[in-house]
Amino acid sequence: MGEAPAFIVDDLQNQIGFENGFGSKFKGCKTTTTIGDKTYVIGGNDESTLPVEVRIFDKATGNWVTPIVLGSKPNSCKGLSAISLNDDRILIVKKGSAPDDCILFLEVDTWFVREQKKIRGTEVVAWSKGVRGDAEKPVVISGPSGVGKGTLISMLMKEFPSMFGFSVSHTTRAPRGMEKDGVHYHFTQQSIMEKEIKDGKFVEYASVHGNLYGTSIEAVEVVTDAGKRCILDIDVQGARSVSASSLEAILIFICPPSMEELETRLRSRRTETEEQILKRLQNAEVEMEQGKSSGIFDHILYNDNLDDCYESLKKLLGIDGAAAATQISAPQGIDLPADHSVSKMDNKIIINYGTPELEKTSKSLIVLDVSSLKGGAPGRTRGLDVYATDSFSDDLNGINQPS
Repeated sequence: MGEAPAFIVDDLQNQIGFENGFGSKFKGCKTTTTIGDKTYVIGGNDESTLPVEVRIFDKATGNWVTPIVLGSKPNSCKGLSAISLNDDRILIVKKGSAPDDCILFLEVDTWFVREQKKIRGTEVVAWSKGVRGDAEKPVVISGPSGVGKGTLISMLMKEFPSMFGFSVSHTTRAPRGMEKDGVHYHFTQQSIMEKEIKDGKFVEYASVHGNLYGTSIEAVEVVTDAGKRCILDIDVQGARSVSASSLEAILIFICPPSMEELETRLRSRRTETEEQILKRLQNAEVEMEQGKSSGIFDHILYNDNLDDCYESLKKLLGIDGAAAATQISAPQGIDLPADHSVSKMDNKIIINYGTPELEKTSKSLIVLDVSSLKGGAPGRTRGLDVYATDSFSDDLNGINQPS
């Protein structure tokens, strides 16, 4: 396993003959990695405006396969290096790329990819962007109408305005009044949203009066990229979808002290008709049963006293007391030199950018520690630990030096 020389691609091409023109697509920026019986050929030509392509040579069958590629395909670049990780994904280092676009993961046998293979009945791979550092899990807050979810969320946002943020939902309905695309909703077409749902890009969605509404993983990731913790205010069905998705979230269900108290609260709002109140109470009984017994939620809070419930919520989120002053910083990119080589030792990827003149003394090295990766396609892959060192560092003893 690991990176293979470029001539392997040419040798594979010669074996098959490539009457389908595959060879013409992989001139220039390309690399290969073998996992089991499959060799993944990753790359394209030297024009950075074109996306990196993926083809698979299956040694067991002797056939080339063109997989369905999910996620945002990276543009081609000055060169690629590929290192397999745990047989389920391939780490890609792009040479000469921007700091926030130089580390990518091609998932080939992760949970998300396996699920997509089952759905589609064909070979699937998925791209995920690598990001330095960890991020707090998104928070899903659910519960019946009138239970106080909105009030609790407003209290969080008021006390910690720079710590929490909302994702912008998608909808296929037309904008109303002064609504702006990307601010109030991401307005999109039915066919586009249906395809993205099929591609696993949404953590939850629903059809309301003939229009689709939903929360995309990308919308959640954008909040996280800004150094904030995303809050999702969704119903029980949406929470079920989040729980079954690849998004790692904390799911909290808010309960009223009793159905009688919930009815009192709904009527005191004076915003619904009698028919609407009865409908909400009927739905609340179903949601209460599902919320308490389905195993979807990590925590259940009873909002019999708003201040007490709010303090309990802060404690669950780890922001009570002194911990409240801590804020997540936005993730930083990785500034890699254009010319470098890559090797692997255990859970460390070693990027060497030393010069020939330094070979007899010390080489400049960047270490990517991938032992604590989290997330993945169709979202970001977070948890990359990056630091600089040299070839004489104690934690690199025994490494095969990069060529």
